[in-house]
This record gives sequence, C-alpha cells and structure tokens, in this order.
Amino acid sequence: MTESRVDLVINAFWPMVEAAFLVSIPLAISSFIIGMIIAVGVALIRITPVNGIFHRIALVLVKIYISIIRGTPMLVQISVVFYGLPAIGIFIDPIPAAIIGFSLNIGAYGSETVRAAISSVPKGQWEAGYTIGMNYLQTFRRIIGPQAFRVAVPPLSNTFIGLFKDTSLASVVTVTEMFRVAQQMANMSYDFLPVYIEAGLVYWCFCWVLFFIQARIEKRMARYVAH
Repeated sequence: MTESRVDLVINAFWPMVEAAFLVSIPLAISSFIIGMIIAVGVALIRITPVNGIFHRIALVLVKIYISIIRGTPMLVQISVVFYGLPAIGIFIDPIPAAIIGFSLNIGAYGSETVRAAISSVPKGQWEAGYTIGMNYLQTFRRIIGPQAFRVAVPPLSNTFIGLFKDTSLASVVTVTEMFRVAQQMANMSYDFLPVYIEAGLVYWCFCWVLFFIQARIEKRMARYVAH
C-alpha cells in the first residue's frame, strides 16, 4: 500500500466512526423503536379475533401494507418518501425521510416476528387470564406479552443489526451517515477501494459489538426463563 493510501485510510477512519456514532446508530435506534411500535400494532390487528367492520377494514389495510413493504426494495421505499412525495407537495428533510422509510420497513417485517412470537404462546394462557377476570388487553400486557417478548428477542435483535447495516442506504437521500462519509472521502482522492474496504471493516466492528450485546441479552433471558 502506498503512502498516499495509508494517509487516506487514516484520515477517513475517525470521520466514519464519528458519523456512525452521531448519525448511523441514532438513525437505527429511532427507526427501530418507531418500527416496533408499528409492528406491535399491526400484529395485534392481525391476531385479534375479527370484530366489526372497522376491524375488517384495518385487517385488509395492514395486509396490503405488509405486502407492499415486503414486495419492494427498501431503497425504493426511502426514495419514494424523499424524492417522490415532493411531486404531491409533501417535502420531508433527509433524516426524517430516512426514519420514515426504515420504520415502515421494520414495522412490516417486525410485525411478522411479533405475530409469530405471540402465536407461540399456548392458548391456555389466554384462557387463564380470562378465567381470573382479565380482559383482552390486560391478558396480553400481563401474561402473553412478556412470554412473547422472550421468544421475539433473538430475531428482533438480528433485525436491528440488519437495520444498522441498512442505514447505509440513507446516503441515497443525502443523509451524511457513515457510508456517505466514506463516499465523500473516496471522491476527494478518486481512490475508492481502500476507503470502501475500511468502511466495511468499521461496519463489521460495530456489528461485532452488537452481536456480543445480543448474545448477552439472550443468555440473560435464558437464565430468567430457567428461574
């Protein structure tokens, strides 16, 4: 490796790490939280026994929503929010646009995980809650929810790690996250290979930390279940 490439790699490192801490991670966390709120709401609509015309309409709408999100690339979804909506007079800044796109995506995929986790809880648990006088929401909050949460932790942890990597797509809507910083550094020198390899290594290091945290959470959840 030439001296100029070494200098390029060194100069690119801290700006990328800073962008990861200040933009990529907060973007992933905020999108994941909003997405999980959507996911829980959608999952509850799908698993709740159909009751009335409004529930039927909501059920059709969430099925269409899931089908659209799962059937289109995330890049297209983010681009529609940022570049497409201005055509109908809706202008959204880059970071909010990225959060909306990521949240809608996580909401659709996460709802399937949440729905499967809730469905894994034996039906007798619902009946036990009703027997002691709880209504549907109380049974879910006090009995079903905690059990489903333990089941959902591993796949949702993987979803968050995937989301952190997918924040690189926010560069398409001009969000200066980690990968966009790498692009800017590479564009200044027209030497893309070392910077992009370095960006991949930085992503890998952050994901390794997330893998470690995930393993710790799963181990603690396993001990909690055992007790």
